[in-house]
Amino acid sequence: MNPFRFGYQTTTDDPVILRKQVQAAEAAGFDVFCTFDHLGRHLSVLEPLAFAAAWSERLRLCPLVLNNDFHHPGILAQRLATLDRLSAGRLEVGIGAGHAFPEYHATSISFDPPQRRKRRLAESVDILRRLLDGEQVNHHGEYYDLSGFTSIEPLQDHVPILVGVNGRAGLAHAASTADIIGLTMLGVTLPDGNAHAVRWDPERLDTTVAWIAEQAGERAGHLELNALVQAVVVTDDRRKAAEELAAEAPGLEVDHALSTPFLALGTHDEIAAHLLACRERWGISYYVVRDIEGFAPVIEMLHAEDQSS
Repeated sequence: MNPFRFGYQTTTDDPVILRKQVQAAEAAGFDVFCTFDHLGRHLSVLEPLAFAAAWSERLRLCPLVLNNDFHHPGILAQRLATLDRLSAGRLEVGIGAGHAFPEYHATSISFDPPQRRKRRLAESVDILRRLLDGEQVNHHGEYYDLSGFTSIEPLQDHVPILVGVNGRAGLAHAASTADIIGLTMLGVTLPDGNAHAVRWDPERLDTTVAWIAEQAGERAGHLELNALVQAVVVTDDRRKAAEELAAEAPGLEVDHALSTPFLALGTHDEIAAHLLACRERWGISYYVVRDIEGFAPVIEMLHAEDQSS
């Protein structure tokens, strides 16, 4: 069973706050500092990680996740390898197929059907893996065409790649190529183009994790499973918090809110116990949250648990 790792995902566009968050996350024991990739009035996805590298000593750095449709894998590989070198080998790469259709429409980028976006993602991941491993790439595929392309090499011998994807075909490819799989278990995209209905019933997650293990084969023991926690609610009334969230989130049932790895509800002790149970049942060991202060005591408990076991 993999040891716990914890990431903090920033959402700020204020450089002063960003620096404070980097320093606070490192002091609180987080393992990874994460950004996000959306177009519009946001900081872009990679540049803040370069500053985070300069403002920290230990934190690993991850774009969570790059929208594959906004980046050519050849150009992206050079930028990623540069960031790995500048951070003394602390980069992890998170990448997904894209989902926020208003961004595509605003920039006249074709918002293709999900299966096409996932096939393009798979092809891009294959190219990125080869380039980040230092290969010269000749690739003539369905979506990308590279002839004798090389990139500057990263400092790490092996840059970890996290693939965030849903669906059996997408997960099968991720299980055969990625180092980390970002589970989401989301349903349809809602009319605003950003939020999703959720499908967090535990039996569905059982099936998904079993499918990943089957497709990974001998790689299964080396895969890390990740969950982006959508809310951290520190409270003495865990069920009430679940009821309030279920009333707001389309598709969410109260019992699912209490069992899902995508929510952290309760006292610090209850949240720690919940994540231990999630790791035991599903093997999910890497959690990303958006709350430093509220989650820090949980990190201390669970890192101590790993060290004592």
